[in-house]
Amino acid sequence: EVIAYGAGAPDADARATGPAAFRAAVPDLGAAPYLLFLSRIHEKKGVDILLDAFAAIAAKRPELHLVIAGPDEAGLVRGFKLRAETRGLIGRIHFPGMITGPAKWGAFLEAEAFVLASHQENFGIAVAEALACGCPVLTTDKVNIWREIEAAGAGLIAKDTLPDFSRILDKWCALPDAERSAMAARALA
Repeated sequence: EVIAYGAGAPDADARATGPAAFRAAVPDLGAAPYLLFLSRIHEKKGVDILLDAFAAIAAKRPELHLVIAGPDEAGLVRGFKLRAETRGLIGRIHFPGMITGPAKWGAFLEAEAFVLASHQENFGIAVAEALACGCPVLTTDKVNIWREIEAAGAGLIAKDTLPDFSRILDKWCALPDAERSAMAARALA
């Protein structure tokens, strides 16, 4: 018997209630636009690169926030919060912990883009879930579905280095709204 990966798309109820559930789970975010990391918080996920890359583009988009959601099994969040504070971004980077159910789907549905600066991913379930929600993906060539994302024009791909990931965040911020919307439509397709 072949059992598929546990990835899918949100049902109608999650689409209807998810955005409000997510905003309720991260009240300090308010109505601000955001980039979303939703995964295990682990060294291999490149959260350190993501934080520093976000710091590099933060002045260009002062309204943009970063949400880093997921379980912190390795105890890394405390250090990441200190890193955010030293970069003057403590009010713009949010660590809500693990979010599930409608709030998880709402996070994907409202995010400008899903961001994953990972050093290694066999597949990337969260990447597939983001795409299923029409959320463009900004990730690295260490996530094994990067070729499909790039070929579909459903996101931007970088090396898993700070300069490269900073470059794609900068490119994302410079894209006109129409191109971001087109990329979201391609992500859903």
